[in-house]
Amino acid sequence: MHDRSSALDPETHFVEIYRRLGTYDFPWDLNQALSFALFRTYAVPSIGRLLDETGEFARATQKRYDDTSLLLEVPLLDGFDSPRGRAAIRRINQMHRMYDISNDDMRYVLSTFVVVPARWVHAFGWRPLTPDELLASVRYYQTLGRHMGIKDIPATYAGFAELMDAYEREHFAYDPASARVADRTLALLISFYPRFLAPVIEVFSRSLMDPPLLRAFGYREPGRVARRLSAGALRLRARAVAVLPKRRTPLYVHDLPRIRSYPDGFDIERMGTFAPGCPVPHGKPGDAASVD
Repeated sequence: MHDRSSALDPETHFVEIYRRLGTYDFPWDLNQALSFALFRTYAVPSIGRLLDETGEFARATQKRYDDTSLLLEVPLLDGFDSPRGRAAIRRINQMHRMYDISNDDMRYVLSTFVVVPARWVHAFGWRPLTPDELLASVRYYQTLGRHMGIKDIPATYAGFAELMDAYEREHFAYDPASARVADRTLALLISFYPRFLAPVIEVFSRSLMDPPLLRAFGYREPGRVARRLSAGALRLRARAVAVLPKRRTPLYVHDLPRIRSYPDGFDIERMGTFAPGCPVPHGKPGDAASVD
């Protein structure tokens, strides 16, 4: 699929290029990276507290994970201007407008969706992203951000990376509410694997978190050996994938066994959270909200 993407213009065919990255070339890598991107957003207290206050992570962690994954996948597969793509983005916007979320937080979360997967593939992918693929990912999330009403979106990958790193230096901090959200999400990720592997997956997950992220959640440093073993395992996987035959059929998020909430299919209009009854302040008309 990489060969096919190389013939496409990232300025005009960015959705198709990014779709191929997510369903053929790097489906596992991008799914893992986006999961860790979400962890990073929790470490910003204004985001982590809001997610904790909604109560959704306490009541239905699996469903929230599934809803986020599936709603974000729809425009990727169907396109931003398709009926289903518009419906998914509308549902995301309806949920986020229930709450007071700053544009700064919103831009930060968007930046993690651009930067964290690119850095993951650079470190652990079976091949590097091409410049056109990196540009396509930037154009894809710029378009998603515009559909969500996000203002002052960075123009380049370097701009997204600078924004993300600076925002984390300024805002990462320990907060009990953020730690609760992280704990529930980590417990969910561990549940995707056989129970006897739980201690290994827990240490492996912490080994992929940098020290500022660990401190923001009050997590123990896993140690140099655990970090080396975890990174080594991912690089060994990458070498194995590189010599395997190229994927011939796409792998979709909605087909993954870790998506458990909708065994009979999902209705976009019924997914997510709904007012009334949310326990936190509602946003003002016209406010956008971050991707979470």
